[in-house]
Amino acid sequence: MSARLLAAAAPAPEVPTAEAVGALLRSGENFWLDLREPTQEDYALLRRTFRFHELAIEDSEQFEQRPKLEDYDGFGFLVVYGWSPDEDGLVEAHCFFAEHYLVTVRRDTSPTIDALLEKLERERGPIPAGPLLLYEVIDRLVDSFFPVVEQLNEQLDAIEERIFASPQHEQLEEVFRLKRRLVRLRKVVVPQRDLVGRLSAGGLDLPGMSNEVQRYYRDVYDHLIRLTEEVDAGRELGHSAIAAYQSTSSNRLNVTTKQLTVIATIFLPLSFITGFFGQNFGWMVGEVSSWQAFVLLGIGLELLIVVALLTVFRKRGWF
Repeated sequence: MSARLLAAAAPAPEVPTAEAVGALLRSGENFWLDLREPTQEDYALLRRTFRFHELAIEDSEQFEQRPKLEDYDGFGFLVVYGWSPDEDGLVEAHCFFAEHYLVTVRRDTSPTIDALLEKLERERGPIPAGPLLLYEVIDRLVDSFFPVVEQLNEQLDAIEERIFASPQHEQLEEVFRLKRRLVRLRKVVVPQRDLVGRLSAGGLDLPGMSNEVQRYYRDVYDHLIRLTEEVDAGRELGHSAIAAYQSTSSNRLNVTTKQLTVIATIFLPLSFITGFFGQNFGWMVGEVSSWQAFVLLGIGLELLIVVALLTVFRKRGWF
């Protein structure tokens, strides 16, 4: 478990205690409490000190949720996502916010959140109000997706070029792997876009949410619209790469089939001639008795047929 408490008035304790958090709540000072890999003691702090609603606590204990926004008396609860350098590439952040504080709960590493924490600690300035601090977190989490999506799109574009040059089955497997990552991203980006759209549009009686604060969330909403377009463009690239692989493979199969057909057609009359001369006819035994006759009737006739067939095939553009 790792917990960090940011407040401007005094240095925060290494391990946030209920007494320190309670004092900040009573003073009305802005602060941020970040809980990574939360324990039962951390959830007890959320229950007893913050007095969050039990349904919000239950939601915070269950991860792998859909991005969502819940409005409770005195605070709001959100589930948002960002990029993380782990296996699934996602960090899920559960955010409790009110006018004077923000509480984030997460299990995975988030370079984005850690960088913002370090920035605020280094500057030692006033901590933004809860909704503005939440905006900083969501904005940075959303922007962390852009380099990932751009890299995925570049990889799909490069694979498509290699497919046109020389299609391989491994390339198709790579396309499907990248498409699965884009689908996983879209499942969190689209609901997150709708969530931020609700925040930016107003109409929700959330603590500290003024018209000025909503302007910041409209900027995040624009970023999410652009991110959704980038993800959809990547999916289209994946479909295009698969279609290119199928088309190229089909063309190569047609070419191979035509080549085999040409070879089979050439050997068909040759097989007939060799079979004909292999029969034990009296005329053939009597007439084909010298090597000149054999070369003329056996080899010469076959070569003449091969040349004639090749000429016909070339004129028809078969190869």
